[in-house]
Amino acid sequence: MFDLFQYSFIIRGFEAGIIVALIAPIIGIFLVLRRYSLIADTLSHVSLAGVAIGLLLRLNPLVTAIITSVASSVAIERLRLSKKVYGESALAIFLSGSLAVAIVLISLSHGFNVDIFNYLFGSILTVKQSDVWLIAVLGVAVLLAVVSCYKELVYITFDEESAQVSGVPTKALNLLLIALAALTVSVAIPIVGVLLIAALIVIPVVAALQLKQSFRRTIIIAECISVFSVIVGIIASFYLNTSSGGTIVLISLLIFLVLFAFKNPRG
Repeated sequence: MFDLFQYSFIIRGFEAGIIVALIAPIIGIFLVLRRYSLIADTLSHVSLAGVAIGLLLRLNPLVTAIITSVASSVAIERLRLSKKVYGESALAIFLSGSLAVAIVLISLSHGFNVDIFNYLFGSILTVKQSDVWLIAVLGVAVLLAVVSCYKELVYITFDEESAQVSGVPTKALNLLLIALAALTVSVAIPIVGVLLIAALIVIPVVAALQLKQSFRRTIIIAECISVFSVIVGIIASFYLNTSSGGTIVLISLLIFLVLFAFKNPRG
């Protein structure tokens, strides 16, 4: 079983995957509890446009995806705050618009190829050592940002109006949260792929919520589910010759279904 560790791309995949698995639920729990889950899906489609830009210009797709998704997250939040467009409508505009941009750019770069397929569905083969370092740096930045604003983020998650009255900078925190979500979505691209990023951010959290524990315990449980899914998913995808992203998400989905059935028995 351990013969897979002789391959350097497997080691890089585990390194990047574990980092992503640690930060995804931390951002995911705030998105899920605030009913912002659709934001993760929107930003994943925006990041696809960033990947397409990188492939077209022969730049690092991960870097261009990060820049594109963070810039779009700021634009989404500003559009939402303007009150001129409803929040869900703003997400729909960016989701469909970025997908259209991605399709046009991909067609300009002579259509779908192996590279874009890997970025769509996730492949540890795409993870370079430079990507691992970039993911590690951004992962630490996300964790530090959440830790430094933890109490305020929890406050606005459960009662934003009360937090605003109490003097908490809710607008700045909302902008920070969506920007952190954009970073998380971007760094997860090589591991789970653009089309499955939202699932890795949301499913472990929803699974952990089935156990009805405290906020902090729910985060820890979601972290365990996420890390377990990534490790087992990468190992299974290696031996079954399947997409790492799809395998990881299926494992986390299976865990959710087991917990859901256990905590919600019929009758």
